Amino acid sequence: MIGTLALTGAHAWAVDTAVPQLSPETLAQAVTADTFTVPTPGELLAALNKVGKPNWQAQYRAPIPTAYTSRPQIALNLGGLIADGYIAVEAEDSQQVKNIGKDIMTLAKTLGISENVLRRGKSIEDFAENNEWSTLKEELEATQNEVKLAMDEQHDEELTTLVTLGGWIRGTEAVSGWIENNYTEPEAKLLRQPAIVALLRAKLAGLPPKTQADDLVKGLDSRLKSIQEMVSFASGQTPTQADVKKLNDAAADMILTITSKK
Repeated sequence: MIGTLALTGAHAWAVDTAVPQLSPETLAQAVTADTFTVPTPGELLAALNKVGKPNWQAQYRAPIPTAYTSRPQIALNLGGLIADGYIAVEAEDSQQVKNIGKDIMTLAKTLGISENVLRRGKSIEDFAENNEWSTLKEELEATQNEVKLAMDEQHDEELTTLVTLGGWIRGTEAVSGWIENNYTEPEAKLLRQPAIVALLRAKLAGLPPKTQADDLVKGLDSRLKSIQEMVSFASGQTPTQADVKKLNDAAADMILTITSKK
């Protein structure tokens, strides 16, 4: 992954390792950097794979609309769909991967994203047809990077934050949903990630006023603040199953708001 601050799964989701606490100076540098990154949805799922054998098909969701008109809403849902792609790859479900790949390309076209991104859609379909799961994970990460690069080239840099946020929330919904239904303490500890949410909130606060004024965007920070409180438990503590359910409900409610057509 590219980035001046890499909060990868190994750092952000390790069972026995506390999430690094960022100094104000480090945080300020991270949130102003062009290469802001958080764990990809694939890294979130991989962290859970190391301590369990999830049935990822149980975390599928119904197809979402693809005819949005708000660019911020499109970006948020594009990130969520990329997370869905990772879930389908972990489930080794070629048809689901192809279906999600088509929806990703539909939203990408709506944003006027470059042909490089659209070509990724064909690659995803081909790799899914041949059950090339490891390659598919790499292709999904490349697709996400291409989307963000294309947005930067179109001077839509603020939308890259929303793609990242959409993917992180959907990934958190899936992971917390599985942990809630298959609760163990080691898996529950994976949900501790206060630094990641702090970075997302800071990045949201830095969006241009016009984007912040969007009806959907301006309601995101208060929801993230609540989620931040849920994932900020001490490193020596373990959230209860009820705590995990509360987090999953909050993430699911946020996803419902993001996907609802205006």
